[in-house]
Amino acid sequence: MPGDTLGVNINSGPKNTFDAIVIGSGISGGWAAKELCEQGIKTLVLERGRNVVHKKDYPTAIKSPWEFPHRGRLPLAIEKENPVVSKCYAFDETAQHFFVKDKEHPYVQEKPFDWIRGYQVGGKSLMWARETQRWSRFEFEAPLRDGFAVDWPIRYDDLAPWYAHVERFAGISGNKDGIEHLPDGEFLPPWEFNCVEESMRKKVNAHYSERRMLMGRCANLSKPNEIHLQQGRGQCQARNICQRGCPFGGYFSSNSSTLPWAEKTGNLLLRPDSVVHSIIYDEKKGRASGVRVIDAKTKSLTEYFARLIFVNAACLNTNLLLLNSKSNRFPNGLGNDHDILGRYIAFQNYRGSLSASIDGPMDQYYYGRRPVSPLMPSFRNVYRQETDFLRGYLVFWGAYRNSGKTNDADSIGAAYKEALSEAGDWGVYMSMQGEVIPKYENHVRLSNDLKDEWGIPQLITSVAYDDNDEKMVRDFLTQGAEILDVAGCRNIIPNDSRQAPGLDIHEMGGARMGRDPKTSMLNKFNQIHACPNVFVTDGACMTSVGNQNPSLTFMALTARAANHAVEELKKGNI
Repeated sequence: MPGDTLGVNINSGPKNTFDAIVIGSGISGGWAAKELCEQGIKTLVLERGRNVVHKKDYPTAIKSPWEFPHRGRLPLAIEKENPVVSKCYAFDETAQHFFVKDKEHPYVQEKPFDWIRGYQVGGKSLMWARETQRWSRFEFEAPLRDGFAVDWPIRYDDLAPWYAHVERFAGISGNKDGIEHLPDGEFLPPWEFNCVEESMRKKVNAHYSERRMLMGRCANLSKPNEIHLQQGRGQCQARNICQRGCPFGGYFSSNSSTLPWAEKTGNLLLRPDSVVHSIIYDEKKGRASGVRVIDAKTKSLTEYFARLIFVNAACLNTNLLLLNSKSNRFPNGLGNDHDILGRYIAFQNYRGSLSASIDGPMDQYYYGRRPVSPLMPSFRNVYRQETDFLRGYLVFWGAYRNSGKTNDADSIGAAYKEALSEAGDWGVYMSMQGEVIPKYENHVRLSNDLKDEWGIPQLITSVAYDDNDEKMVRDFLTQGAEILDVAGCRNIIPNDSRQAPGLDIHEMGGARMGRDPKTSMLNKFNQIHACPNVFVTDGACMTSVGNQNPSLTFMALTARAANHAVEELKKGNI
């Protein structure tokens, strides 16, 4: 291999040979393992981070606020040491052990990009926000209709049965709302609106014909079915501290669901602390034969072999791994014949938000800490192009009660404490989740001189907003204020956070699907065009990003690709 300085592998042999290798144990990697193992495929799952066992390794899951030295807040020293990850809403004293610290895994920001990562068994599935909406036909048709990216090689009907397959197993709560551009799914009972949200919903839905306030869909078990009980999971307790890990199994994660299910088959071998350096390409056979793995602790090298390889390292690390998988056949990265790999990186635009106050019943509150927000499906450019920007945005919003009525000047004493114990006025929040258009210029690449402690090149991120994104933020702030006014809100305050890309934690692309090998990396079943026994089914595979949360689509694509891979394996085509 050109430039290979890893030395001679002394640990290869028949004992290191499997039917399939899955790189990564997060949301998509866990699904790949489940689907493959269920069908009798001997599968090795490689995870670069430490092992995390469901229930056993959630050290803060049942702690009370007063059991933390800083009551959940991060010490200033930790914030200063971690200027990127400390921006994440879930990175606090209660969950910091699940997040990658900045200095431990450096990367190069050619343009500001906040890369939030979780290196452990389960990956970010342990601390994700769990919002799960299906894409509609409009998302899969959008690039062709509106003239951006490349045409998706699949349509909604191709993925619909796999959405249902995933929803039934993972457990998705929601309501059947009958909206074409936010398709209904296989749902558990929805969570409830509180009294003020119900009032807003009635006003907004009566006022608009194409704007609807709905209850969100999320991967929390509002009422478990038998399949969830078989997984050993229980009902969500509405604690809303999911990022600590849930001992009840109340939300979907690889740790509580897919990995244990795969393990029960007897076909799974899970190896944590395994940093995948590159994929091995067999020049004579014209396919990938295995992977090079560096032990995270000892730095020793081992090679593992398989006829089938699934790459699920999470979007940017998947791009990094493929770019670093060089050979005589692929000097610019595995399958990268046309300078597509690492390009067209996109994300979702979270910059816009609004806050407001609203008159609500002072003798009512709400029970528990609901794990999902109400939402409004995109209403911009859905059926036709109608604005000066492409695509649209989904809206999250809801109502809450502030803590007690206090005078800021009196922050001590019995009266202050009594006031804190009472519920205060009602407030409303609203935020956007906008679709970003993939662009050639938005890319990642390998550093030529900087490496990590395992000798792997550091990743350079060169990703930024454009004028389309700016116009979308402005439109959301204008339209959001109008919607809040219709809902009966006052004191409406708009805000543009101007946060860097990446903090949405919805990065996608770089190894996109498509019909033409000259303009895409993957075919309609997520196989690399030029190396079809390698599948990519995490965020890297996405041709465009939609405005819905992407994780459910990653899972459905993975399940579909894994079942296709098994069919091809049995036919001898892989």
